[in-house]
Amino acid sequence: MMEKERIVEIRNISKHYTLGGETVKALDDVSFSVNKGDFIAIIGPSGSGKSTLMNMIGCLDIPDSGEYFLEGKNVFSLKQKQLADVRNQKIGFIFQSFNLLSKQTAYENVELPLIYRGMNSSSRKEIVMNALEKVGLAERASHKPTELSGGQQQRVAIARALAGNPPILLADEPTGALDSKTGIEVMNLIKELNNLGHTIILITHDLDIANQAKRVIRIQDGKICEREEALVH
Repeated sequence: MMEKERIVEIRNISKHYTLGGETVKALDDVSFSVNKGDFIAIIGPSGSGKSTLMNMIGCLDIPDSGEYFLEGKNVFSLKQKQLADVRNQKIGFIFQSFNLLSKQTAYENVELPLIYRGMNSSSRKEIVMNALEKVGLAERASHKPTELSGGQQQRVAIARALAGNPPILLADEPTGALDSKTGIEVMNLIKELNNLGHTIILITHDLDIANQAKRVIRIQDGKICEREEALVH
């Protein structure tokens, strides 16, 4: 059997914060890896360390100790400008609150990270429309967020994350701001994207959401305390 390509390798990451004069250990010697095509859910209650871990994976924060290899490169050894490039080119972010620009159209919101890359307009157009097509919103390209439902806004956010085909899609509570029916539709889209080959890391506190992933990593008090196969694929 051919060995899967490893995209992410987290090695012995620890992170401490000082709150009210006390030292809080947000992450405590955390290690795990992610292969190409994986769909992993990281689940834990509030204060478990999952948000801190998400910030590490997304290159939004650095640890006190440990290493993070993304496509073989130790990202924690990079300078701030290089980290910004990693965030723009290697990680597609999907946020609970969508984080769309209200005065920009769906097309313009999806286009934005490609502009930051310095891509020319003709190349951007093809990528943006392909991404919107993939989430079923090509016909809504000219609509602004206020003209879209919550589910459609999250689909635009997913299209933005897909633009440029980053190695990882990092989803933070992607159904948290949606009603249950729309949440199911968004999760079905995420599973469909994984079936198309996209590597997905999803952060959640919801066991029903986590169990839709192919693999579940539990975090508690800054430690990975359990790893198991998801119950539902």
